Amino acid sequence: MKLVYVFDAYCGWSHGFSGTLREVTTRHPELPVEVVSGGLFVGPRRVAIREFGYVQGANAKIAELTGAEFGKDYEQLIADGSFVMDSEAAARGVAALRQTAPDRAAELATVLQHAFYVDGLSLSDPATYRTVAEAAGLDAEAVIAAFTAPGPQAAADADFRRAAALGVTGFPTLLAVDGHSVTPLAHGHATADEVDVRLAAVAA
Repeated sequence: MKLVYVFDAYCGWSHGFSGTLREVTTRHPELPVEVVSGGLFVGPRRVAIREFGYVQGANAKIAELTGAEFGKDYEQLIADGSFVMDSEAAARGVAALRQTAPDRAAELATVLQHAFYVDGLSLSDPATYRTVAEAAGLDAEAVIAAFTAPGPQAAADADFRRAAALGVTGFPTLLAVDGHSVTPLAHGHATADEVDVRLAAVAA
């Protein structure tokens, strides 16, 4: 059995789930974690952040419910309103990090969200991946080379297809996958204790 975490790096609720994900993976080092990017802001939804008027209200609710931090630099992006969230670029970044350090995919997914939601860094900018890689002790040049190479684009497209094949329609979603058996453990928000209860039921 393994865990499959389907998220979008530009999803505030996924950012809010970071603490739970860290706790679950710490409690269950025996369970491999597959990280899959969803395509929340692609196609016609790839527009200026001001078009999503609900963002600030949603962030306040996420912070209240999960304790997630939204930094001043990120808040400035919201206030300006012109920033474009591009989930395809973010998925390429996730793929590049995953390719460089596959065993740390879940950890790096949360670090990438911190770069956007706290530090206000664009997940379309190669410089962001240098910052993330250096902070994580990875080879920054390797990560940037992977981000700008053709491979991660194919990986991003594959992630979007994988999320759809798993039946995921919202982010974040945490699944237990054992062969052909797929069991939802969390959707949107859950505590690590709640995930543990559902995991125990699956194991039983």
